[in-house]
Amino acid sequence: MRSITVLGATGSIGQNTLDVIRRHRESFSVFALTAMNQYQQLAQLCHEFKPQYAVIGNAEHAKALSQLLAGSDTEVLVGSAQLAEVSSAASVDVVMAAIVGAAGLKPTLAAIDSGKTVLLANKEALVVSGELFIQHAARSGATILPVDSEHNAIFQCLPELQQQQVGKMDLGAAGIDHILLTGSGGPFRDTPLTELAAQSPEAACNHPNWSMGRKISVDSATMLNKGLEYIEARWLFNCTKEQLQIVIHPQSVIHSMVQYVDGSVIAQLGEPDMRTPIAHTLGFPDRIKSGVKGLNFAELGALTFKQPGSERYPCLQLAIDCCWQGQSATTVLNAANEVAVDAFLNGHIGFTQIAETCDWTLQHQTLAVCDSIEALMDLDTLARELTNQRVKQVSHA
Repeated sequence: MRSITVLGATGSIGQNTLDVIRRHRESFSVFALTAMNQYQQLAQLCHEFKPQYAVIGNAEHAKALSQLLAGSDTEVLVGSAQLAEVSSAASVDVVMAAIVGAAGLKPTLAAIDSGKTVLLANKEALVVSGELFIQHAARSGATILPVDSEHNAIFQCLPELQQQQVGKMDLGAAGIDHILLTGSGGPFRDTPLTELAAQSPEAACNHPNWSMGRKISVDSATMLNKGLEYIEARWLFNCTKEQLQIVIHPQSVIHSMVQYVDGSVIAQLGEPDMRTPIAHTLGFPDRIKSGVKGLNFAELGALTFKQPGSERYPCLQLAIDCCWQGQSATTVLNAANEVAVDAFLNGHIGFTQIAETCDWTLQHQTLAVCDSIEALMDLDTLARELTNQRVKQVSHA
């Protein structure tokens, strides 16, 4: 029986994690569940899974959650400091890091510093602080298992020895030529370029293959999501620029591939369902049932591929460029994108202005060298403030 904290329990990854745990109650006990605002949904999950702690984002919601959990054995905690506590508690074995955005960085790092097995679904941990994050894991002996479908696919295609060296592996020594990150291309992959500026938030969130939250869905439409995954892969698998490629695969059946120097390509295939990589990380090194049906190859149809173009996906190119500039650049890009996407979802800027806004912030924000989490978070704050100023300029133009 392993004890697990689920950070971001009410989000899509959190809910899928709990769905897998439902199928293996004999193997997992839930220590803590957390949410930022969804206290009613969190209360329902607490009644079902009976965690020792529930953490919510603010005092008002904490009071409401306490009322909903009156008479239960679950203690309600509030605030970011408490997120770190339930991530690093001595009795916790596994932490599912599924909080979206930079808010998930500190509790995920707390789990790393405590030597936990961290199931990493929070992109920002590596996008904002990749170098520091890997350094902290090396010092503490924490185990990092990637949950994103693409990184989990790559992980599954690696030799066992490399799987034991996340963050410090030597791909060349393992006979690997390069990694191929696959991406669907999002809902606008075939939309005429002249029509992209007019696309609505509803259209951007209508992903053809995956069921995701609104922010991540927009990131998929711009392929910034794939750019963030590119940055993550650089740190998880210790890649060089030549060892990392991106290819559009509209069917989302092949989740990523590894090409070896002898010409062999090993790919991980499956239904586009996040319970598969979640179950893989929860059970690793064993395989456990996820609730996902197996592929029927007789009904699969054609699998197609093409290269992403920078004209259609300027956010993707920004991410690739920032990746090799360093974590200050990726921190600024991530912060600017979060602000820009929120502005787009609220009708303040247009779809193509997301990339324009991120590019503007990168050009105007000083990229100071940051050698601590605190310095990176300060840079994150400055980049958000600058991007918000730009959004106001654009929306009032």
